[in-house]
Amino acid sequence: MLLFLPGLICDARIYAPQSAAFADSLVVNGFGLADSLVDMAQIVLAEADRAGADSFDLFGHSMGGRIALEVFRLAPQRVRRLALVSTGIHPPKDGEAANRAALQQIGYDHGFAALVDHWLPPMVTEANRADTALYSSMRTMCLEQGQAMFDAQIKALLARPEIKSLLPQVTCPTLVMTGELDAWAPPKQHEAIAALLPDGQLVVVPDAGHMIQLEAPEAVNQAIAAWLARPASN
Repeated sequence: MLLFLPGLICDARIYAPQSAAFADSLVVNGFGLADSLVDMAQIVLAEADRAGADSFDLFGHSMGGRIALEVFRLAPQRVRRLALVSTGIHPPKDGEAANRAALQQIGYDHGFAALVDHWLPPMVTEANRADTALYSSMRTMCLEQGQAMFDAQIKALLARPEIKSLLPQVTCPTLVMTGELDAWAPPKQHEAIAALLPDGQLVVVPDAGHMIQLEAPEAVNQAIAAWLARPASN
């Protein structure tokens, strides 16, 4: 089974093109109000149990990539292949907590729609922001998650465990992928991630931003198919 993990204030809709393309797949449709990455990883494992999947291929986008690594930390024997997409491995940066708090304050002062309208545009390339149907569907998805979920997930991200030292232990085939134009999780960052993995393979998708699954679905699906074709570790 292929498990897809969404990122910050995203749900199964972020993986619509992938769900349609890969029959034996399951999207974890969000993490409720869980406010730690470890708790979110436990939710993933519980979903896998309910689906009867003793082992699985694990694809995590953005915050979901960090959750995927926590799943690996908890149950490495269950992860056959791993994909770390548009994500990071760095600890909180100087000023990150203040910047995230300022973003949250926009929601408190002006409403959650104002927060989303400040946060989402830089996640999407200018060309794809101009695609009204594509961009409005992303915006609706994010709006429906709400401020309480955003706050819980920000708390989880600010308290994220150290993971850089975990990467050399990830011996399964690992796809490391981002968009060429992703300013939040740029290619250089993913080059560094791939270099720390025993079996990491880097893919940079041309002309895509952070919301890579919806911005460049055909290229993403091709990369997934190639990753799934690699012999699994268990």
